[in-house]
Amino acid sequence: MKPELVVFSDARELGRALAGEIADGIESAGADGRRYLLGCPGGRSPRTTYEALVELVAERNITLSHLTIVMMDDYVVQDDDGVFAAVSPDAHFSVARFAHDVIVNPLNAAAPSGGGIHPDNVWFPNPASPEVYDQQISDSGGIDLFILASGDSDGHVAFNPPGTSADSRTRIIDLADTTRSDNLGTFPDFASLADVPHHGISVGIATIRELSRRVVLVAPGSAKAMAVKRLAVASTYESDWPATVLSDCSRPSLYADASAMKEQFDSE
Repeated sequence: MKPELVVFSDARELGRALAGEIADGIESAGADGRRYLLGCPGGRSPRTTYEALVELVAERNITLSHLTIVMMDDYVVQDDDGVFAAVSPDAHFSVARFAHDVIVNPLNAAAPSGGGIHPDNVWFPNPASPEVYDQQISDSGGIDLFILASGDSDGHVAFNPPGTSADSRTRIIDLADTTRSDNLGTFPDFASLADVPHHGISVGIATIRELSRRVVLVAPGSAKAMAVKRLAVASTYESDWPATVLSDCSRPSLYADASAMKEQFDSE
């Protein structure tokens, strides 16, 4: 089905709205004595959401001890024996570094004393056993809300490139050159495309579709105009633009801002 399209004046208003829903969910889960799983991408698009969530945690004095951060992907490197391992968490392009510097540490600083996110509740897929990640998420009841973002030029979601099967799950992926090019903007300390890793570990299309109870794709900024044009009219998954998995998800919404709506499209 077509996702609900909500347009905000700017990226900050978008982030504040989504962060409000997440904060409400975290508080409700805490009151019910259950954990809350938040699916998170790295990158530029969700930053205003993470920043606004930090503000709301501080404003509301929200305890986060029951919050689990579920990261969707990271870069990996291959040794001479063909074995994959996560990149160093100190690398400027490490999604693990991003998760701690941009999401976890600021949230913990905003939470009441003793009420931060436990280190065991920050999850990443393991390159040694990618298939375990889907089971880990499923065994924990699924993701309450999964934040998604779409690649500017090729519609990749997480590291899933154009042509990805609808049945794909967490696995090692050969990164498309278009995805690697998009990530030059995500991680500006890359000197050139040659410095961007060629492999990543990522949740799959089926992981997102089957293990999420609510999905919101955030598309702020003029660079997301093409993505919004595709996503707003998609009624089912289209493998040439993997972010269209949004249409097959439970309770899907597309959050765009005014600058991402600069191109007109037929909404019928």
